Amino acid sequence: MTADGRIPGPGGPANAPLPASSPPPAGGQLAPDGEWLRVHPASPFVRGWLALVAIGFFFGRDIFERSLQGRPVFEEELAGRAPFLLAGGGTVLLLTVLGFVLTWYFTKYQVSGGYVRVNTGFLFRQQRQARLDRVQAIDIVQPLLARIFGLAELRFEVADAGESAVRLAYLKIDEARQLRATILARAAGVDLGPEGAGEAAPEAPELPVLAVPPSRLVGSLLLSEQSFFVALGAVVSVVLSAVTDNQGFYLYLIPAALGLAASYWNLFNKGYNFTAAISPDGIRLRYGLLDTQAQTLPPGRIQALKITQPPLWRRFGWYRMQVNVAGYGLVENAGEGTSRTTLLPVGKLGDVMGMLALVLPDPGTDQPAAVFGAGLTGLDSDGGFVTTPRRARLLAPLGWRRNGFTATGTALLIRSGRWWRELVVVPHQRTQSMALHQGPLARRFGVADLVLHTTAGPVTPRLAQADSHEALALFDAQSARARLARKRQTTEQWLRQVAPAGIEPEPGAVEAEPGAVEPVPAAAEPAPVVQPAESPAHDQQEGRQHG
Repeated sequence: MTADGRIPGPGGPANAPLPASSPPPAGGQLAPDGEWLRVHPASPFVRGWLALVAIGFFFGRDIFERSLQGRPVFEEELAGRAPFLLAGGGTVLLLTVLGFVLTWYFTKYQVSGGYVRVNTGFLFRQQRQARLDRVQAIDIVQPLLARIFGLAELRFEVADAGESAVRLAYLKIDEARQLRATILARAAGVDLGPEGAGEAAPEAPELPVLAVPPSRLVGSLLLSEQSFFVALGAVVSVVLSAVTDNQGFYLYLIPAALGLAASYWNLFNKGYNFTAAISPDGIRLRYGLLDTQAQTLPPGRIQALKITQPPLWRRFGWYRMQVNVAGYGLVENAGEGTSRTTLLPVGKLGDVMGMLALVLPDPGTDQPAAVFGAGLTGLDSDGGFVTTPRRARLLAPLGWRRNGFTATGTALLIRSGRWWRELVVVPHQRTQSMALHQGPLARRFGVADLVLHTTAGPVTPRLAQADSHEALALFDAQSARARLARKRQTTEQWLRQVAPAGIEPEPGAVEAEPGAVEPVPAAAEPAPVVQPAESPAHDQQEGRQHG
């Protein structure tokens, strides 16, 4: 994003201005800084409605069955005990409701001193807090019942893979959006000034980038890898049944079909109505059919990105994008984790390049279309990639011409896969550590694997079967690039990273894209790692690591 609020394409000029800042929702006054607030009174009932249903089912099942059978509601032997049963049921219901009320009363939250804090529990007290400048992402989640009541859950993900995620459940949807906007503004380093200390920060404007049509989502599910294997299993079952005259093989298709239907529904429910937009506070993703979710990923918080293309998608030119974000690594539900780490469930090449421009505003090269295009579809040295040496083609007969890497001024690109194409992009400053791996067979062919360590997630950056000398040179050069990039990132507040030295960003100003990192000067950037085979030999190392 440029200084006038425009969004650059991959290496291209600015193409669209952001709309003017939208006013804050009604009730734009904030509580005094440090004041403890409570969630919505209906929150415990929305969370614990299953308990109420279970109580009603336990005490009402017999009455309902007798009514359907035309029998008396209470038999004679139960008539005398009916008052006690009703009293017991009423007591259990009263205690449950009392527990809900106490849960609500003792659940409070506070935004003060650069932290967001949440207190819960009336018997066992617990306080969770997150530093605003360490917030990795903020999500607004609306389960179906919460949508009916106009409520939403606010989730703050911090940088320890989900163990300390702070959750506020539930707030009115307008209050949740307002609080999210205020926290994102403070985390970005926006100074509202003394006169604006009690005002809610306006919700940052946004510009829609893409939307995934439902038809494309359904097509991607039908052409997924699991569909292929289920169809293959069905063909094998039919053939075996015909050859052996044993119809029992069809029984194996039942659990597979049920599992496939459940998986399809989960992916369709999570990916339905997927939209992406860009705003000064980050990339905004919205999706969901029954349970809706709105994510805000601050720029610069994405640790690694992966673009994949299964074989059946190639004819339609579809791709999938997934990311590693600190705080999204470990989640309670695997399906939820998959949806939250998906940057694009299915999209065409133009959608992929548009999302890449949001994640990596400065591609670090004058020819991003050629470099990233070669990463997606190229072979050999296309786009400056360094691939597996020809002598090691027996280790990867199909993929040796695809397996390779290249480095731009801002990121390391690793591609792999001839049939299942994959491109991994790791910003230099997000390289946490590295390791070289070389087994006996790889040593025989003079190749090694380089693994980059990032936060937990679906992306595992691994350069496979690179020439040993090139892998060692890349190890040293990437270490230098990572150190230099981290030195340039002097603060966790991404808006201040792009503000001129000594100048505070104005309240609510959109002066530059949050998290944009200036290109590394050519003089300071290490030379691209393309070492000739004749370079001085290094001792082959196994398990060499750099922190």
